[in-house]
Amino acid sequence: MKNYIYKLTVVVGCSFLTVIAGCKKDILDTQPLSSISDATFWKTANDATLALNGVYDSGAGFTGYNFWAGTSMVNLDLMAGNGSEKELIPDNFTNGTLNPTYGFVGSYYSQAYGQITRCNNFLANIGLVTMDAAQKAVMIGEVKTIRAYNYFNLALYFGDVPLVQKLLTVEEANSVTRTPKAEVWAFCESELKAAAAALPVSVSNDRLGHMTSASALAILGRLQLAQKKWADAATTYKTIIDFNYYIIDPRYRELFLNAGETSREIIMSMQYIRDTYNHALLQYLTPETWGGWHQYSPFNELVEAYECKDGKTIAESPLFDKNSPYDNRDPRMDFNIMISDRTSFRGRVYSAKPGTTLPDRLNQYPGVWSGYAIYKFLEDDPAVATTNNTGNNFPLIRYAEVLLGYLEAKLESGSVDQALLDATINKVRGRAAVAMPAVTTTDPTALRTIIRRERRVEFAFEGIRYFDCLRWGIIGSENNQQFTGMKLTNDPTNYKDYPVNANGYFIFKKRNFIVGKNELWPIPQSERDLNKNLTQNPGY
Repeated sequence: MKNYIYKLTVVVGCSFLTVIAGCKKDILDTQPLSSISDATFWKTANDATLALNGVYDSGAGFTGYNFWAGTSMVNLDLMAGNGSEKELIPDNFTNGTLNPTYGFVGSYYSQAYGQITRCNNFLANIGLVTMDAAQKAVMIGEVKTIRAYNYFNLALYFGDVPLVQKLLTVEEANSVTRTPKAEVWAFCESELKAAAAALPVSVSNDRLGHMTSASALAILGRLQLAQKKWADAATTYKTIIDFNYYIIDPRYRELFLNAGETSREIIMSMQYIRDTYNHALLQYLTPETWGGWHQYSPFNELVEAYECKDGKTIAESPLFDKNSPYDNRDPRMDFNIMISDRTSFRGRVYSAKPGTTLPDRLNQYPGVWSGYAIYKFLEDDPAVATTNNTGNNFPLIRYAEVLLGYLEAKLESGSVDQALLDATINKVRGRAAVAMPAVTTTDPTALRTIIRRERRVEFAFEGIRYFDCLRWGIIGSENNQQFTGMKLTNDPTNYKDYPVNANGYFIFKKRNFIVGKNELWPIPQSERDLNKNLTQNPGY
């Protein structure tokens, strides 16, 4: 039986009017206001639990874009050179046309601040509740972790943002100024350390989905990697490792299905429940052959990043056959990506073969599809999940990220040996379902390339790639290129049906990321219209 945090949004009194960085009418209209007042609500442990559940609520169904939902996280990966989608959301962020009025920018921003406001409301009132002190401390740690996660992401993508730690009046909310990114991240670091000390290492089955010490530390590790605090990041990740609780699951594909939701590899996930608090990711992912929208199209450049089974790249391996490019590859390629006339799903073979009447044919919507689709997260059993009704959780942080983050931090601080490789990256690559050859090089340049490739293929579509490309300083180069799609021919010279490159791959998308500008998203214009004190990022 699955256990969940029950997603009940509780907004007490009029305190939600204090939406940070602008009291937006549309936000107020979409948030349910309870008739219960702060003065009468904050009494018992049950009240605190209801309020905590409201803090966790990040939206179900076709929720807007935020830093929690599966659709939002998939799009972040596609923005980092891993693919595109039907409505061009990733392209509109990265092709040089991004502007402050783009609604999806506003959604990431406003939903983060909406949740931060609920966090501030909780922290302002939890002291009024009569309950067990230890339980109260844990709840406070959970809320601080959620707030810090939002602030970390806001500063990552928007740079300087208002840092508000208390409830505000409408006038105060409409006059706040942007806090320097470094100060926001310093606040997050302090909060996460305090939360990690208060939170348990693990939770019982009836509390699955609640933040743990590892959740807070794993977010802290990301923050320290982003700041190149290598020694600090190594210490943080080693603390999680030394809990001796989390594991690398021998499975891979199942980690993203209902079957893997209780895996001890999952450190933090967005929780859902079928029929009650479901989500729409499978509607977006599923190809039209199975009644979905086939919304996403991975790029061939991601496909090419998967090594051959001998652990060598396709440019180096004798196993790579340019005429049969999908054979003899890292199993994660097939676990993550649907390949035309190769991938089987629910008793049928996926096909994007052009010039046919198949629903997912490449030319069904000219220029929209790459020929590939996302296989990761697609539930094999229709009795467990359908396109419009799935309760499968979405993993946000896995133990594999801890191990690879620890290795990177140790590499950049100058200390790697074979024992460390075996304790980190080789555990990730060596899980039974993947069984890729062990990494043996300790040469810093070569190992850095391997770690970056490993993160890309291991975490494909989980929302980590954009973060990685930003902190590595490669977000521009990863986007400013001609992207390709599926293999169409082994005779590109004489092939005339569709545009292909010299290797016979479909010529798909091209982006024009503006280096020096698009590394930061613009502050939404709707927020600046309400609050004249909010400055704009350069170039917008």
